[in-house]
Amino acid sequence: MSKKIDPKMIKALAIDLDGTTLLPDAVLGERTRDCIRKLISNGMQIIISTGRAIEASEKYRSAFGAEGPMVFFNGAEVADVPSGKILHANLIGLDVVDFGTDIARDLGVHYQVYLPAGISPDTGKEDPQRKWEALLIDRPGPEAEYYYKHTGITPIVKNLKSVAEMPDLKGCIKGMYIADPSLHDEIRRRMKERFGDRISVMRSYPTFLEIINTGVSKGEGLKIAMRHRELKPEEVIAFGDEENDLSMFPAAGFSAAPANAREKIREAADFVYGSNAEEGLALWLEKTFL
Repeated sequence: MSKKIDPKMIKALAIDLDGTTLLPDAVLGERTRDCIRKLISNGMQIIISTGRAIEASEKYRSAFGAEGPMVFFNGAEVADVPSGKILHANLIGLDVVDFGTDIARDLGVHYQVYLPAGISPDTGKEDPQRKWEALLIDRPGPEAEYYYKHTGITPIVKNLKSVAEMPDLKGCIKGMYIADPSLHDEIRRRMKERFGDRISVMRSYPTFLEIINTGVSKGEGLKIAMRHRELKPEEVIAFGDEENDLSMFPAAGFSAAPANAREKIREAADFVYGSNAEEGLALWLEKTFL
């Protein structure tokens, strides 16, 4: 614990969801919900910063009533919620999506991609009837079922090789593999060998490996959200448990990680508190702010 916080100086909390704010089964604990609600009523700003889609975060956001610019898809989108207005987007190229499909088929693993909000999954053109991002999968399977249960987002089965042929589509938000962690290094190697510094590859959940554009990170997304909210770094604490959360730590003035976080995340954090299984975030926030 290398820093001391003056609670009166903190105006916002940037919170990761899975592994940090949520219980291990991706449920929002009652104590955490009530704590965050009370903080918001006291004037605290809550900035969700997640690898999830806007749609997959909405039930948690609405449960504690947070509003304003927030970070989704690990920073590939920054959006004002609940309106859903996109404030910033950084998309991967369609050639990345196409090659990612080849890797998935070669290794026999699950692969999926997200189209930007308001884009038709059939044509790649703008569709005002679609508020959220479309989730496309190459084939159904247990991983798709698992992801649906994890996020509540219904996937659309589509030949992902056809996505690159959509003439009006400018890019995709991200590609993601759901695969045994033992395969992650091989996927990472092939992707980086082909695209080098054009892309970033990061783990966001034990079996999730995400492919995003270089320059995309929760840290960059958080900086954009903070600018829109007119927040200074010293007024913000960032909370996270995985490698995709690390970039938030230098973007905020303070950082904190739960006991269940990966070792390098705990080592990088200014504060370490109880595990998400015990609603450690709520306990720490109550002690610090309430």
